[in-house]
Order: sequence, then C-alpha cells, then structure tokens
Amino acid sequence: MTSKHLSLLYISVFYISILLVSGCTEDTSELEVWVENVKSRPQQRVEPLLEVIPYKTFTYNKADKRDPFDDSIFRPKIGQTASKHFSSITPDNTRVPEYLESFPLDMLHMVGTMQQDKKTWALIKTPDDTIQRVLPGNYLRQNNGKIISVTGDEVKLAEIIPDEFGGWRERSSSITLSE
Repeated sequence: MTSKHLSLLYISVFYISILLVSGCTEDTSELEVWVENVKSRPQQRVEPLLEVIPYKTFTYNKADKRDPFDDSIFRPKIGQTASKHFSSITPDNTRVPEYLESFPLDMLHMVGTMQQDKKTWALIKTPDDTIQRVLPGNYLRQNNGKIISVTGDEVKLAEIIPDEFGGWRERSSSITLSE
C-alpha cells in the first residue's frame, strides 16, 4: 500500500469514529432525574449475611465397612426372604397382542356400553380419539390385561405382572365409565 492509500484509510476511520460517537449523545435528562430520586431516598439497613459454617471433611476407612456405593443392600435377597416362587401364572407370549394393549390404563376411557346378540360390549376411547369395542376375553392395557367382565359402568381386568421373586402374579384392575 502506498502512503496515499494509508492516509485515506486513516481519514475514513477517523470520520467513521466521529459519526459513531456523535450518535451516542442523546438526551439523558430523564435518567439524571431518576438517579437523583434514588439518591434522595433514605438509606435502608442491609441485613447481615448468614454465618458461613465451614465444611468438615470426613475420611472413610473401608477396612471393615461395606462400600457406601454398593446398592446390593437394597435388592431383595431371594434365597433369604423366600423360596423361589414358582407359579402357574405366566403370560402367553405366543398370543398376538391386541391394539388396546399398546396403551397404559390411564390413557384409556370407558365411554359406554352396547348390547348385541345378548353380549355386552364396552366402548373404550383411545388417546387417538377412536372408539374400540371389547368383550370379556379381549385384552387391553400393558401387562397382559385380560378383560374378565363388562358391566354397564365398569370393565374388570386381570393383569399378569412380574413379582419380586422372578415369577408372575395376577393383579385386578378396572376402568369405570367416564362422564
């Protein structure tokens, strides 16, 4: 670069800085009035800070103690608490799952019943706003929930859920008519 180019560059930088600084001179009278109002207020007492209690360290000597991060103490001791539970209750893994088994129970709502050929059907509303009709023997809800009975205001289920001993147990639940 020649000295002529450098001097033009310096001059343009100078004028740009003057333009930028000149844009910063606004009327600050409102700000000054506010600052004066704040300064004229009586001073308030500041509450003292709470005393900081120094942290006391603890050295853990694990010579004769258990590991504090070992969570096996919370797991059930199958051999100590009960004999292995062998039940005849087991889920049927060969059965093709039905559509309503893909929803948790709190997402399904009983909205009515209907009778046809001396059978009482329960009408179940799904989260995708479809109405499904079911009879005793159909399945719904996760946990292999088999419908035991359908009445005018309730669907009773028998679910097969895992127990704490590696086996299975049956649990009753129901869906009542929603308003």
